[in-house]
Amino acid sequence: MATIRDVAHLAQVSVSTVSLVLRQPHRVSPETREKVEKAVQELQYQPNGIARDLRVRKTNTIAVLLHNLSGPFYSELIRGVEEAGENLGFTTLAAGSSKSQDQGSLRLLHEGRVDGAIVLDPTISSPVLLRYARKTLPIVVLDRGLSGTLQSDFITAVGSDHESGGYLAGKHLLTQGYRRFALIAGPVDSEHSHLREVGFFRALQEEPIDVTTIPVVHGDFTEIGGVRAMTMLLDHEWSFDAIFCANDEMAIGAMQVLEERHVTIPEQVAIMGFDDIRLARYVNPSLSTIHQPMYELGISAMKQLSRALQGKTLIPGEMLPVKLIARTSTQKRTTKVGEEPNVS
Repeated sequence: MATIRDVAHLAQVSVSTVSLVLRQPHRVSPETREKVEKAVQELQYQPNGIARDLRVRKTNTIAVLLHNLSGPFYSELIRGVEEAGENLGFTTLAAGSSKSQDQGSLRLLHEGRVDGAIVLDPTISSPVLLRYARKTLPIVVLDRGLSGTLQSDFITAVGSDHESGGYLAGKHLLTQGYRRFALIAGPVDSEHSHLREVGFFRALQEEPIDVTTIPVVHGDFTEIGGVRAMTMLLDHEWSFDAIFCANDEMAIGAMQVLEERHVTIPEQVAIMGFDDIRLARYVNPSLSTIHQPMYELGISAMKQLSRALQGKTLIPGEMLPVKLIARTSTQKRTTKVGEEPNVS
């Protein structure tokens, strides 16, 4: 096994410089940092951040790497992970994204500070996960498929059935009598937003409805993102009587804009979200949505990781079902199908 001295020798720098690159890379010149990082990769050096000179094998700590610690989705997810982890004898350490992966959440993996990781952060690429995943550091990814480049004996997945959720949303709005739609989607590179869109359009095409005419505006899964997307839809004067938002936070932001523009929900425009965050039932009108089992996702991810830590490999991924939650924001329309909503 390579040592820090081996890295220093290969990179032709001092041991202290290697240590500085690993701990505080911003203090080292880009040229030196590149030499050290290349040596680390070539030697497959794995520092132990807890006690490099002690033979520590287990930390009983699990990292939960998230893109944003503040969203309501994450609180339920973390609660599930923590409760399942406590029952299994693990401590949970949640960390958000950092501008520098060397200084941020990935240091927990790089320095061996945890026994395993649960990752719900699309900014951490598949090649990076493959670099860290190993027998002594299994990884569970959430809402990310295992096809394509993410193939490893030490990585498994847990996720929700996003496509079915989008389909349920589309069928529900059709059943309620709506026929002209708009979509507020998530980021362009979001896999689960794409799947929700695919399911939604599949339901509409069964009617059949020409989905090529449906306006699609991308947000960022935040309330302010929903505000911006809804403002864009209204300013362009597109004709619609129902809006499907790729998550509840954007739907709540969109509802704020509709209220400011004196567009009544659902009489003139119905609105639907995805996730079923706690706030969805308390806004006025209450928000129809697709319930994503956030708490259960956390429990399932922790159980999958526990199996991996017991030495099991090639663990099949697990997909959890979603369900429709119909509330006031999509009540059955009473206006005629040909009547245009007043969205000006």
